[in-house]
Amino acid sequence: MSIIEATRPCAAMAVGTWTIDPAHSYLGFRVKHLGLIDVRGRFLEFGGSLAVTARGAIYAEGTITAASVDTGQPQRDEHLRGPEFLDAANHPQISFRSTMFEPLGQATSRVIGDLTIHGVTREVFLDAEISGTEQDLWGHTRVGLAVSGRRPSRLRLGLRPVAR
Repeated sequence: MSIIEATRPCAAMAVGTWTIDPAHSYLGFRVKHLGLIDVRGRFLEFGGSLAVTARGAIYAEGTITAASVDTGQPQRDEHLRGPEFLDAANHPQISFRSTMFEPLGQATSRVIGDLTIHGVTREVFLDAEISGTEQDLWGHTRVGLAVSGRRPSRLRLGLRPVAR
């Protein structure tokens, strides 16, 4: 995990370690096929965490199972899993690790980090917006967080605190 020192603590998010709640999260993407039409898809298996310290340091990382890609078309999914795209047999995990955190407002931030797909790491810029904090039926605090990349892709995450 990388440590990012924010200029001020993330006011909309409580101090602590938060994990992605896969039952209440969605990791989707949209790409142009042949430059003509949008194809939407998602990943079914993913996880990650975000830690916020009292000093405002932020830790963020995540992984995606490359073979869990799903576009609703099995033949296309197999092609995406193959060596031309994700190469899931040789690179089973897609990973993200934050390198910089920039608060933009009370509930918005820009996160810069390294995304590794198919063994290639590239810097990505993500916009994050906290949609709120609520208590679930069992008294656990949940945080809603929407993250989008510079290209038109959307990642919706439901975060829950790490069990202590």
